[in-house]
Amino acid sequence: MDDRVRSLVRLAASLVVDEAAQAAAMDAAAAADPVGAEEVLLQSHLFLGYPAALNALTLWRSRTGRPAASPVEEDLSLWRERGERTCRAVYGDQYHALRELMSQIHPDLDRWAVTDGYGKVLGRPALDLRIRELCIAAQLAASGATRQLHAHLRGCLNVGATPSQVAGVLEAVRDLIGPGRAEEADRVWARVRGRSRGKSGE
Repeated sequence: MDDRVRSLVRLAASLVVDEAAQAAAMDAAAAADPVGAEEVLLQSHLFLGYPAALNALTLWRSRTGRPAASPVEEDLSLWRERGERTCRAVYGDQYHALRELMSQIHPDLDRWAVTDGYGKVLGRPALDLRIRELCIAAQLAASGATRQLHAHLRGCLNVGATPSQVAGVLEAVRDLIGPGRAEEADRVWARVRGRSRGKSGE
């Protein structure tokens, strides 16, 4: 894993920790890829909520002095199309099962997840989807959201990350997330990796 990607995955995980960890991660990410770092901060509202994202972006502005970018023009039809494409890429052969399950949970939540989550946010072109997924995995590992972590570790592989890159993410954030969460993430990754090897015939 190169220094740029490492700085972004550590930034993602740091948002679950404390302000000191966030400040250190922001400094590293600002030096490596400030545009990518802002995308990581923006997408964090999907997994950590608006309060965490707002607090992180406020700290980011104060530490970097970077002004906010111009708003992106809204285009619901683009978001819907891009969301379906992005979600299908992440979930692969589980895409239709996911949509069916989400619709059973609540059809509005299914629509919001695809249109807003995957279309409006994760489908944005400013950061490669592979890197977005690696950052999501780091953040979910840090927050202990094991069910979602399982899905997004698979998503990392589905969008082109190598097994060594995924394992590298978990190693890169180990000191931030603590031994309990790290061991839990390792167990989830072992299950995903085992299933992936079985499918590939290894």
